[in-house]
Amino acid sequence: MRLDWNKTLPEGYKAMLDLQQVVDNSKIERKLLELLKIRASQINGCAFCLDMHTKDAAAIGENEQRLNLLAAWRDTLLFSPRERAALAWCETLTNISVSHAPDLIYNELVKSFSEKEIVELTLAIVAINSWNRLAIGFRSDVGKYISRRKLDEMKTSN
Repeated sequence: MRLDWNKTLPEGYKAMLDLQQVVDNSKIERKLLELLKIRASQINGCAFCLDMHTKDAAAIGENEQRLNLLAAWRDTLLFSPRERAALAWCETLTNISVSHAPDLIYNELVKSFSEKEIVELTLAIVAINSWNRLAIGFRSDVGKYISRRKLDEMKTSN
């Protein structure tokens, strides 16, 4: 770890948490949000976020096969049209300098999501891309994350 950015600038950390709270309070399905976080983190190469969000996805019951094939989602029928539209939107916004968010991808999104949901999805993608950049830039310590759901299970089993 290079520096503890959230302790160095706590108001920046609070701003990130506030954005994340908006995303977490959205009506978008939890599993879909985790898939978006994982897909953006795959593209960005963020080991910290991949560790976190694959664990969180598994903890809420996401299928292992879908997690394993997420990077190749276009080549499988394991993802619904709604998920596919969201994943395409995630990829285009994560690679914005190359893709420029084309109308074709946006038009597919409109078929499956309301206007409010599109904004919620977009904010979720903005948030995970920001978290990725912080985790990569400051070399967050990878591998120690335990999903909150898993922690709750561990507490109740003791």
